[in-house]
Amino acid sequence: MWQNGIALKLHHVSVAGRQIAIQGSWLKTARLVDEWHEDIDDPETLICHLRNANVKADLFSFWQRLPDTQPTFSYFHEPDPIAVLPVSTYDHWLKNQINNKTRNLVAKAHKKGIVIKPAAFDESFIRGMMAIFNEAPIRQGMPFWHYGKDFETVQRDFSRFLFREELAGAYLEGELIGFIFVANATRYAMLGMILSMMRHRDKAPNNALIAHAVQMCAERQIPYLTYAVWPRGPLKEFKRHSGFDRVDLPRYFVPLTRRGDVALTLGLHRSPVDRLPDSAFLLLRHLRSKLYAWRYRGTVTA
Repeated sequence: MWQNGIALKLHHVSVAGRQIAIQGSWLKTARLVDEWHEDIDDPETLICHLRNANVKADLFSFWQRLPDTQPTFSYFHEPDPIAVLPVSTYDHWLKNQINNKTRNLVAKAHKKGIVIKPAAFDESFIRGMMAIFNEAPIRQGMPFWHYGKDFETVQRDFSRFLFREELAGAYLEGELIGFIFVANATRYAMLGMILSMMRHRDKAPNNALIAHAVQMCAERQIPYLTYAVWPRGPLKEFKRHSGFDRVDLPRYFVPLTRRGDVALTLGLHRSPVDRLPDSAFLLLRHLRSKLYAWRYRGTVTA
């Protein structure tokens, strides 16, 4: 699984000074661990290093980072959609890039007493994060990755990239009820994790947090704000209503082994889920949500 450009449940190796993550069982794919933040200007050299380093990967996959949306290399490629918000000024976003409903939600958050302000990654903030994490074991129809983690684990997991991230919290009467991590990727800013308490959803804290991120980008003259991949499902509408749109980046696939070559020829380089039509994907997602809702019945879920 890949989350915000970071590979999960796989191993990392160092090749030619680059951190490479390798994922898969019968077909192993290598990518840059930090591909949202690193460019590959000379892929051929890195590919040669990968082949000579015996990394036990069948494919190497990389992309061109925003704003380079036109393919510049001759390798096989496919569109890889991400969510992008062009940023000029905060007023332009508020008046022209979001609809009336979202504009009203941003205003509603402030009327309900939500205060957005920069935060420090200290003990108080971490314990506030834990309270949000532990509100429910299920979010968006799946077991929540951070539910039940202890203080040391949360501190370790979320401190790794603080050198390039800014934090903001959504506070209600002094209590942290939501937060956002915004990373500087040089060419653009990235929304990392954005999360809030479900019991305060009616106060629109996530809308206010995104508004804060847009304002931050505008003040720093960062031309784009990204929000991970362009999703399939309800989150797509939330991103669209917040001013984000789909932008396709060229995703390259380069065989490193005979198996990789055959898999690419047969179209097996993408996961089975990626190849499902939207109707089938959404049906299976709905059934999965029902299953987890039944399994965790009696608990609060989102």
